[in-house]
Amino acid sequence: MSSDLKVGIVTKEWPPQVYGGAGVHVFQLTQALRSVSGVEVDVHCFGGERSDGAFGYDVPSGFTSANPALQAIATDLAIATNLESVQLVHSHTWYANMAGHTASLIYGIPHIVSAHSLEPLRPWKAEQLGGGYQISSWAEKTAYESAAAIISVSDGMRADVLSAYPSVDPSKVHTIRNGVDVAKFAPNPDPSVLAKYGITGPYATFVGRITRQKGLAHLLRAWKSVPAEYGLVLCAGSPDEPSIGAEVADLIAELQKTRKNIWWIKDMLPHDELTAVLTQAELFLCPSIYEPLGIVNLEAMGCQTAVLASRVGGIPEVVDHLKTGELVEYTEDHAKFECDLSQAITRLLADPELLKRYGKAGRERATTHFGWDAVAQATIALYRSVLR
Repeated sequence: MSSDLKVGIVTKEWPPQVYGGAGVHVFQLTQALRSVSGVEVDVHCFGGERSDGAFGYDVPSGFTSANPALQAIATDLAIATNLESVQLVHSHTWYANMAGHTASLIYGIPHIVSAHSLEPLRPWKAEQLGGGYQISSWAEKTAYESAAAIISVSDGMRADVLSAYPSVDPSKVHTIRNGVDVAKFAPNPDPSVLAKYGITGPYATFVGRITRQKGLAHLLRAWKSVPAEYGLVLCAGSPDEPSIGAEVADLIAELQKTRKNIWWIKDMLPHDELTAVLTQAELFLCPSIYEPLGIVNLEAMGCQTAVLASRVGGIPEVVDHLKTGELVEYTEDHAKFECDLSQAITRLLADPELLKRYGKAGRERATTHFGWDAVAQATIALYRSVLR
């Protein structure tokens, strides 16, 4: 099929190495773009050779023992050398930004950045990257200030971009919210999955990486005050760095000393198992302290599960408070946040009829407002606008 638009997408994550919302977004956006007649998409990703619709890159020789931020920059330079044939490049997260920026300089093509998160708003990343945090911050700032256009995944993220990088022209920043595939994230009441993991009784669930951003430690401290009749299923792995990993492990172990209904699933679940866990949960929990949009909330809503989340970033644009779930105010007073969280959890779990109503409304909202077809068309329109 001939194409009149050829795009190069650059991403750190690509299946099977997807560990966060940005990776989910890139894969599903690419699928949606490739379904549009006249559009050709090349994907360039980190993590070595691929046979699944992408060009994969290992860390270049000589950088395998370097700081992770330097490894990312070196990989970006290798990717940039292979972007000559595309009309524009679209990068996702700071890891990939320098590939797009460099290709733009070398080949004179537009570079579009998707803002999934912002380094200035994630100071805890210094624990993970050390001095590399200064590199990641420089890479992101340089790319954003030079980009032909920036896609923010929520209005909240758009405001954050303009606040963090005041020299960016506001007319360059466009909100195109993330989507969710409601055919894949749909109610799945398969009881065999719960039996496999020994999950019994009513439970709430958390799905996400172990990182300070996701607020898991706050949830675990809050759970101490939740009645013991309610279980908690934690689908959580891939800690950002050892200290947060150890903190979360200790908090889980402490809960498990007195409660048998705390289940920790460390490995990424196969898709059908994930949807079964989400569907059969009474309540999905998203206690993030920073969240540009929160795809995982959309996935839970697609599975017709009520959501309780923190009121941060783009989450209020997804979770319609008192209609598809509820929001808890996040505050730097962590004791108050954890108390408010535990009280909301306890109140909601005691009202299953309300949770069912929230769940049904959530699936309807996900289906109506967050389809990938609309996301792809809005993205293509932006591509064409920067090529004029």
